[in-house]
Amino acid sequence: MSTELLNLFSATFVTFFVLIDCLGVAPVFASMTAPGGAKYARRMAIKSVIVATIIVFAFAFGGAWLLDQMHISIDAFRAAGGALLFLIALDMVFEKRTERRENRAEEHMSDHHVPEDDISVFPLGIPMLAGPGTIATAMLYMGNAEGDVMEQIVVLSALGINMVIVLIVFLIAGPLIRFMGDSVAGALTRILGVILAALSIQLLIDGIKGAFNLG
Repeated sequence: MSTELLNLFSATFVTFFVLIDCLGVAPVFASMTAPGGAKYARRMAIKSVIVATIIVFAFAFGGAWLLDQMHISIDAFRAAGGALLFLIALDMVFEKRTERRENRAEEHMSDHHVPEDDISVFPLGIPMLAGPGTIATAMLYMGNAEGDVMEQIVVLSALGINMVIVLIVFLIAGPLIRFMGDSVAGALTRILGVILAALSIQLLIDGIKGAFNLG
């Protein structure tokens, strides 16, 4: 793999890892599936990851066509995506994102009987895994790689590996949460939020420079 492709893989992998935030989703997943037992949790883990992967891959492949139909340039989408990711990063730094996930999980559990309810599509698949930030980023990176098959393969590989990591984390969510503790999980979320903020600012700058031909 060339240095350019390796750099693309690193940037894409880190961005998706931060956005999906499997370590942040794991406590919510564990609490939502605990009443159903190990078999139920395993089934929801597999199905939610499959659902999220299909959704994000669909937008990754169809994103360029969608933007073209809406007459939106990739630079405008890059700038908008950067702004969106920055807001997500702020939520992560101040732990608002985790709080909303927990509230959503509590609301869902209060309205449904967990052992019989399929939560793989909502709220696990959407929006916890395949959220707007992840979908927008997949469209952005695939749009940037349009016409270059190797770059597209690198982007999809980075996304696919992240989804495999999510599945592994979900399958060991119970022991992992007990090992990490709330303080460690919170610290990791804040650190990942700072990294995402830097990446989002770079995307915003690149989008503005491209839109106004600033070189």
